Amino acid sequence: MQISRRHFHKLAFSASAAAAMGILGRGVAFGQSSGGGYRAMVGVFLFGGNDGWNMVVPNDPALYSAYTASRGSVALPQDALAPLSGSSYSLHKAMSSLVPLWERGAMSVVLNTGTLAAPLDKATYNARADLRPSNLMSHADEQEHWQGLRAQTASRDGFMGRVNDLVAASSVPPLISFAGNNIALIGQRAQALVLPVSGTPKRVVTGNGAIDAAVASFADGSSLGTLSAANSADTKRAYDMTAATASVLASGGSVAGYFIDPATGAALTSNVAQQLKRVARMIEARASFGHERQSFFVSQGGYDTHDAQTVSGALGTGTHANLLRDLALALSAFYNAMQALGLAENVTAFTMSDFGRTYKGNVQLGTDHGWGSNHLVIGGGVAPQGVFGRYPDPTLGGLDDVGAEGRFIPTTSQEEYIGAILRRYGVADASMSYVMPNWATWSSNGRAPITLYAA
Repeated sequence: MQISRRHFHKLAFSASAAAAMGILGRGVAFGQSSGGGYRAMVGVFLFGGNDGWNMVVPNDPALYSAYTASRGSVALPQDALAPLSGSSYSLHKAMSSLVPLWERGAMSVVLNTGTLAAPLDKATYNARADLRPSNLMSHADEQEHWQGLRAQTASRDGFMGRVNDLVAASSVPPLISFAGNNIALIGQRAQALVLPVSGTPKRVVTGNGAIDAAVASFADGSSLGTLSAANSADTKRAYDMTAATASVLASGGSVAGYFIDPATGAALTSNVAQQLKRVARMIEARASFGHERQSFFVSQGGYDTHDAQTVSGALGTGTHANLLRDLALALSAFYNAMQALGLAENVTAFTMSDFGRTYKGNVQLGTDHGWGSNHLVIGGGVAPQGVFGRYPDPTLGGLDDVGAEGRFIPTTSQEEYIGAILRRYGVADASMSYVMPNWATWSSNGRAPITLYAA
């Protein structure tokens, strides 16, 4: 979720205020359970609620028949699908640029993942309202649930920020967003860095001498009192970080040439491609910042497809196809850049979204707010051509549907999905409960992170 004003102040000043009040130093361990070496994770948040049911489509004849019967107006015809060899699934044809990654074993699919406070089936969902996530199918709440990993309470910090708390400090934070301020970035001790998706970061000079002098004075406010001095130090650090990253982002480095459309040779201009290009550049320059671990938050908006999601019978064209095409081209280019840097096994890119959509299409050729959805994981040594989780029963009103339109109960929790990525990143099990507040529920009674990686 885009951050609120009350959260902005925490993101901007949490570290300085904590220092002033003497609450830093909580003991949590960052382990390298996956072994030494560089690691990065890149969370790609699809704002609005991506229709994962048309991103990953079953091609088993019986299941595909059930898919078309239940999806109705938004069902994709066979010629709008790009089969994933060796599996029972296809991608939306608009995502064909990702098929080569699947073929080389660099992409996995996670089925029916979503926000869960506890394991649920339909009977339990109906009998135990206290076990449901709060405010289900609300954009703001579900975005917060995904980013904060708290399914029933408000989050004032996010899982990437809490991971950042565990990583050794450096002059430039190893947690960077090119998608603005978001809950995911807020830690309890450390700060993230928010950078622009275009242009060169720089300190703004207004040209008004009094204003510029006041800002400069605030940034050097050692005589302003304890809390103000800490906030001033924060401002100065931000200026220093801006200077440190400006020269890196002023150059495309060796990675810029990979962000092209392979069909046309034209440069990729979508916002998500521009964000991922800058992520690739920061990864390329990691040594200059002293980073052994890096985390990035990027996003793509427009997925609240209540209408014009698809054009019936026209090879899956429409709003959703356009979004998925841009996303796939950007992710493919990013993977190719990582491969060129020799880091394809070290960097994991993964999708998140508010929620899935209703399985049943509406009369506007769109879909409404749902719950569980499918997601993609790319690079980082994922299990070759892996398919994880269970596809729901597509029957409307059936065993997995909490209503009559295909709002499916997730069968894989966020903790089981993202927990696997965090382990690969190096978060030790001893620290999982700090990063994932509901970890105990998903690390016992036969539940555990999915076996997302080959080793």
